[in-house]
Amino acid sequence: MLKRDSLKLGFLLGFLAPIVSLVIYYLLRFYPLFTVSDFFEFVRTNKSQITAISVPCLLLNIALFTIYINSHRDKTAKGIFAVTLIYAIAALLLKFIL
Repeated sequence: MLKRDSLKLGFLLGFLAPIVSLVIYYLLRFYPLFTVSDFFEFVRTNKSQITAISVPCLLLNIALFTIYINSHRDKTAKGIFAVTLIYAIAALLLKFIL
């Protein structure tokens, strides 16, 4: 399945990779101290944490994008890149507007 070159696969990978990265980040950094709801409340009240959390999440997408570009699966890479841009814009909006 991961060998295919499709835009849908790129969207799926681009969407799931930051979520997996966020779960790993939570487990490594906040798990014993905060419950999941406390963690999201902490992020909501401390806007500086949005950047600290979004960077590792987007790094996994950058790694996936690089892998798919280097293997000449351009449609999948386009999907990953599009979702990465959406995540980055959403993080900026959360940090500066909301």
